[in-house]
Amino acid sequence: MKGRNYRRPEGMPYVRREYIDAIPGLRIAKFTMGKLTSGYDYVLRLTSESSVQVRQNALEAARVGANKVIEKIGEDNYFLRLVPFPHVILRENKMIATAGADRLSEGMRRAFGKPVGLAARIEPGDSVLEIYVKKEFLDKAKEAMRIARSKLPMKTRLEILQAQPASS
Repeated sequence: MKGRNYRRPEGMPYVRREYIDAIPGLRIAKFTMGKLTSGYDYVLRLTSESSVQVRQNALEAARVGANKVIEKIGEDNYFLRLVPFPHVILRENKMIATAGADRLSEGMRRAFGKPVGLAARIEPGDSVLEIYVKKEFLDKAKEAMRIARSKLPMKTRLEILQAQPASS
């Protein structure tokens, strides 16, 4: 199965878990890393420029790639957050393509498909990854976002914003 087969979000997302027996498990280990405090100067956001369906493998690869770069500055100096949650169930109707397949395969009859993975639907302008950093670590955070954007199947834009001070 290829990720490009499921990249374009077509039709209604299938999220009803009560009708499917064996749903693949979530492969994303953590959605937040680092330390969330109010002392950060900048927020770097990786936002999507197109409507796309991203498989959980790509989201996890982006998170791991960004975290590998940014964790070198110390866990107390950044906060990384993966925003989308993969809840769309991807199904595949596997076809047999060997000799005698006409006797074994059902073709398009009862073609509901078996669950093969999970994906998140992302619209243009949606944030995919956020990193909160202090001013002196801004270059390292940009490098982490560059690595993360190479793992994602869509064009993205990096937004650098001033962090809002926490209201008390």
